[in-house]
Amino acid sequence: MIRNKTIVRLAWLSCGIGVAMMVGCASAPTPAPESTGGEVGVASYYADRFHGRRTASGERYDRNAYTAAHRRLPFGTHVQVINLNNGNTVDVRINDRGPFVKGRVIDLSYAAAKKLGMLRKGVVKVRIVRID
Repeated sequence: MIRNKTIVRLAWLSCGIGVAMMVGCASAPTPAPESTGGEVGVASYYADRFHGRRTASGERYDRNAYTAAHRRLPFGTHVQVINLNNGNTVDVRINDRGPFVKGRVIDLSYAAAKKLGMLRKGVVKVRIVRID
């Protein structure tokens, strides 16, 4: 049987670990993409079934517009996305949150993905540079 003192110690320990994790995250912010020469990662694009559905910003997703989803950039931010495999570029406006797949940094509209030349592959390595 666990004694009450042990339970109290474990509670204080877990609370202290939680506070230390929050302080650690707050004291070492992730550098902004523009300060590091751009964010590099994997891009994907929206499936056609999302056409016409509302995005996190409240506007409707238009597969023919140059828009994208990013986890933390503010809505309305304009970024240039560079396909690192072929050098193609596209400028998009952030209007949604995501992607929610580990390792991916941006979800592009169909039109943006087509301009990057990534429709066949589905996912490509990209650099994202803030332009506004």
